[in-house]
Amino acid sequence: MKYITNSDKETLKLGERLGLCLTAGDMVALIGGLGSGKTLFTKGIALGLGLGRETIITSPSFSIVNEYDYGRVFYHMDLFRLEGLSDLNLTGLEEYLHVGGVVVMEWADRWPAILPESRVEVRFEVLDEQRRDITISGQHPRAIEIIKGIKAIGD
Repeated sequence: MKYITNSDKETLKLGERLGLCLTAGDMVALIGGLGSGKTLFTKGIALGLGLGRETIITSPSFSIVNEYDYGRVFYHMDLFRLEGLSDLNLTGLEEYLHVGGVVVMEWADRWPAILPESRVEVRFEVLDEQRRDITISGQHPRAIEIIKGIKAIGD
């Protein structure tokens, strides 16, 4: 599915729609350049999952993983600073993909070998200062189910 968002508010809302469709064990792979809206979209996912608006969602650029527990567990990862397979192995990130929480991973395209087949991929392209071209895709039956859910929710 392809979406054009015309503001930060619309990007946040699209993320929230995706979050409403996610359950424990789901993984979202975010792909896009710096400033493309990945962290803002993740804030929307967190809202859809049920985290309160007071919850501060920031990119875990230095900590690599931020964990939010709200009755369920949500892991927000940022792989930008990892430089090699040894860095990835030292972090133990791969284990997070199998512990039953919802995982959102920024810069997921840097490590495609660790991504589960059931992932939903979200690609961001900057059109201008406010507008984003956001493509949500997946081939696995669970990913297809999630994408259909987003569409069913509508705007």
